[in-house]
This record gives sequence, structure tokens and C-alpha cells, in this order.
Amino acid sequence: MKRKINKKRITRSSFGAGMLYLLPSILLFGIFLFYPMFKTLYLSLFWTDTQGNPVQYVGLENFMYLFESPSFMTSIKATLLFVLYTVPVGIVLALILALLANENVKGIGFFRTMFSSTIGMSVAASSVIWMLMYNPAIGIFNKILSAIHLPELQWLLDPDYALISVAISTIWMNTGFSFLILLGGLQNIDERLYENARIAGVGTWYKLRNITLPMLSPTLFFVVTVSIIGAFQSFGQIDILTGGGPMESTNVIVYAIYKDAFINYDVGLASAQAVLLFFCILFVTILQFKIGERRVHYQ
Repeated sequence: MKRKINKKRITRSSFGAGMLYLLPSILLFGIFLFYPMFKTLYLSLFWTDTQGNPVQYVGLENFMYLFESPSFMTSIKATLLFVLYTVPVGIVLALILALLANENVKGIGFFRTMFSSTIGMSVAASSVIWMLMYNPAIGIFNKILSAIHLPELQWLLDPDYALISVAISTIWMNTGFSFLILLGGLQNIDERLYENARIAGVGTWYKLRNITLPMLSPTLFFVVTVSIIGAFQSFGQIDILTGGGPMESTNVIVYAIYKDAFINYDVGLASAQAVLLFFCILFVTILQFKIGERRVHYQ
């Protein structure tokens, strides 16, 4: 009986000590994550004044309005296209660069630094650089088109090219991060696997398909998940390069939330969009874990 009482005391003492260690993190998460999340969910059920204060409870009317709004449907389309443009191309490019930088040749450190250099640049600075390159009068892209006798383009002013132009700049910005993570994954692969493959006399493509990619699959899974979430949340480059235009062709959901909250002062509608975006990202992430993780090979 005494042993049971002592065990209970030890368990309570351990639980109390554990909660004490976790308290700073719980407070930070509560203030900066859980409170804003529940506040957003609460405001999505109300009409609000220009200060963001709830005025009238409307239930799901904000959500019903969004699904009937052509502007919101355009935002969904732009967001999905943006994710489709940036994630696959960005990951494939980063993987190719990582495979090249993983070779043990003289001077490879310089190229590793160059390939990862975009990670050290802010979104604002990178966007300004790309804005200059896209400039119709002085931009380098139109200079190249003119040099090869092709018609010049309004990269950021034409609805047919604006989203692709922003996607290209986003791929460039995100390549450094994906490259570093994938290069780290490649360098953690057991070298004995490649030695056995060389002894067996198999080719480069066989090693890539049957050794490199399976061993790299946990890292690839992480990079894909983080890249998709990041693409859904992209804002800075769109705000600087296009401001959601032209004709709302780059008005992704995050930028639409910003406009409704801080330009139109409709915090209730912006909160409803934020809730929908949260559940969309949550659904995509769960889907990735349900489907994608089955193909992940853990050592």
C-alpha cells in the first residue's frame, strides 16, 4: 500500500516538474499561437466594425458569402496554380543542384555557397531585384528577348504572365533552403551502399533510382511538406511585385486576407478566409502524411 502511495507521489511530482519545464513554451504558444487562432475562428462568425470588433453574430454567413464570391474563387485558383508552379519545379531544381554539389571535386565548396546563397536574402530585397529584372524598359529579360528578336513582355502587368513571373522569383528565393536540406540528406547516406554498387558495376541511373532516392526519401518528404505549406502562405513577393494584380491574377488567399483585413477593414471576412486557409493546409498536410509517407524509406 505504501509503495502505491509513493508511486503516485513520484508520478505527480514528475508531472509537476515536467509541466514546470514546459510552462514557458506553453505560455508562448498560448499567447502567440492558440489565442490568435481561436480569436480568428471567433471573429469569422461575426460582422465587425472598422476596428475589428465584433458587431453582429452571423454564424456561417461569411463563409457562404466567400463560396459565392467570384473574387474568392479567383483567389483559390491563383493559390493552387501558384503552389503547382513553385513546389515541383523548386524541389526538382534543388535536388539537381544538391546532386551536383554532393560530388567530391576540387572547388565544390564555392558552388555549394552559390547554390545556397538565396537563403541569406530577405523576401523584400529579392523581390526588388526581380522587379528590376522584370521592368519592361530596363529589365534584363526584355533585353534578352529583344536581342533574339522576340516580342517584349509586360511580365508583371499581363494577367497571362504575372503569376508565372512571381512563381519564378519564388522558386529562386526558396531554392537555397531546399538545396541545403537535400544536400545534408545526401551527405548522410551511407557511403558503403555506393561502394557496393560500384563493385557490382551498376550505372549512375540505377544508383540514383535504387539507392539515392530511397535513402533520401525522408528528407524529400520533409522538403515537400514544408514547401507546400510555405507556398500556401506566400505574401511578401506578391505584395511587392504585383499587389495582387493585374485583374486579381496573383491575388492569392493570403494577400486577399491582407486586403480585406487592412485595406477594406472587413476583419470578419478576412478571418473566415484565414480559417478556410488553415483547414486547407491542414487537409493537404494530412493527405501528404497518409499517402506520401508510405513511400518514405527510413534507415
